[in-house]
Amino acid sequence: MLSHRRRLPATLGSRDSSRAADMLPESVALFRRFLFFLTVFLSCLLLYKNSDTLRLLHHFSSYPSASFTAFNSSPVSEERGIEEVLKDAAMEDGTVILTTLNEAWAAPNSIVDLFLESFRNGVGTHRLLNHLVIVALDQKAYQRCLEVHTHCFALLTEGVDFRKEAYFMTPQYLKMMWARIDFLRSVLEMGYNFVFTDADVMWFRNPFPRFYSDADFQIACDHFLGSSDDLQNRPNGGFNYVKSNNRSIEFYKYWYSSRETYPGYHDQDVLNMIKFDPSTVNIGMKMKFLDTAYFGGFCEPSRDLNQVCTMHANCCFGLDSKLHDLRIMVQDWKEFLSLPPSLKRTLIFPWAVPQNCSLDSLRRYDVPESDPQHGLQE
Repeated sequence: MLSHRRRLPATLGSRDSSRAADMLPESVALFRRFLFFLTVFLSCLLLYKNSDTLRLLHHFSSYPSASFTAFNSSPVSEERGIEEVLKDAAMEDGTVILTTLNEAWAAPNSIVDLFLESFRNGVGTHRLLNHLVIVALDQKAYQRCLEVHTHCFALLTEGVDFRKEAYFMTPQYLKMMWARIDFLRSVLEMGYNFVFTDADVMWFRNPFPRFYSDADFQIACDHFLGSSDDLQNRPNGGFNYVKSNNRSIEFYKYWYSSRETYPGYHDQDVLNMIKFDPSTVNIGMKMKFLDTAYFGGFCEPSRDLNQVCTMHANCCFGLDSKLHDLRIMVQDWKEFLSLPPSLKRTLIFPWAVPQNCSLDSLRRYDVPESDPQHGLQE
């Protein structure tokens, strides 16, 4: 039988094969173009996702004199920007409590543990921990802060390593003190009031009732002469309460810029010089000095434990000496708290410190930096 199926002409089959061959390079080209645009899209998306990190790393670049960046910590999710940390910690009126910490003071059983313990054992101070921000100056201090406290911010000053002890009046010490002033200025510019406290200031009683309501800037003293308005008082930059306004911001800018007028001096010495300046007067900032009866220290201790708010381990040379006397002071406070109320009111309960700390020890601050006996920051 003859088959009724027709065979395709050879010319038609070869024509279709040729057309398929012509189409193959075009489809490959289209596929390659698709891959190229997909790669570009994903790269742009990745750069966009990383923009938040870049903003965090260069957060302070908007402030001309600041050179601060946040650490690349691990895990990254633990690290927060300064605005977020301040917002979470702020009181209703926008006030935060700030302290700075480096590796030397962050070690277990060191300064930071005594500092936090004083808040927990103080009168009306435990709740203030909710408003305390620890500003870590190196990675280890930041990691330790995350272990012991809620509000932590990692701050790096470019080109400076703050991990070790900052010995009094050494170049490292001066850089740390001036970096602190510049950072505090940036906090004021963000609209936050602050109480700045060194971590070697023990908080035994809520200090806010003792602050002056009409002052822009109020600061504790190494030596208090009896009047809160007397410019001859000897202020100590380790404890101050500052309200955010144009006057305080301008003053902090002037204070920071004055480091160039008085090279080789730390912030506290420069403050003692510029507090008399016409430029300071023209700024119009109201300055007050806090009475050592409430805000004392080893230089001039608060005498009445029924009145004391804070005690500072100032006039002290060396970390070991500072820790020795601070531990005794914290124990003194615990013993005072354990007394019956009647004895607290009538008994004169003196501090057992200073012992290893003294004003005379600081007279060695000009010892060369290489001297192994050179002491820790005041």
